[in-house]
Amino acid sequence: MNSNDITAAVEAILFAYSEPISPQKLAEIINVPVKHIKNSLKNLEESMSDNNRGIKLICLDGKYQFCTKEKFSDYIKNALSVKKNTKLSQSLLEILAIIAYNQPVTKSFVEQIRGVDCSYGISTLLSKELIDEAGRLNLPGKPITYKTTDNFLRCLGISNLDQLPDVTKALDSEYILSQEQVKLTLKM
Repeated sequence: MNSNDITAAVEAILFAYSEPISPQKLAEIINVPVKHIKNSLKNLEESMSDNNRGIKLICLDGKYQFCTKEKFSDYIKNALSVKKNTKLSQSLLEILAIIAYNQPVTKSFVEQIRGVDCSYGISTLLSKELIDEAGRLNLPGKPITYKTTDNFLRCLGISNLDQLPDVTKALDSEYILSQEQVKLTLKM
């Protein structure tokens, strides 16, 4: 298989696959070394950086996926009849921040920090696919732990959790994130 065929196969898989996929998984599927996959991903990313293209290749925590470019979002909304963006409430943003910065965490950990019941908030974030179950602790009751998802990274426009703002700097400068500053909206 030549490099053009590998790049075409990678493009086809990324187009058809609904979730981000790792270079290692692509290499297994196509049965070629990972270095060939990485070259193909680089070629795809370069060819899609052209301003006349409607999609781009993004990397989410070491996994790759196609997505539409932001400047075409209005057209996508119209095509999908999406009428409304759902903004997250301040309490949902707080729960999401606690999980993002401390993951994996249990519901009781989040409730201990916030001082209120978080059942509704966690179920809402689960339904919006911003968080997911990370497993269970080996403690009495086997509590569920939660972590953020690739969708969370996509909504924030970051590739991995290392790109989250440094909380210690934010606290030192008395910087407080408001909903207007975060502007985390979900396309429903």
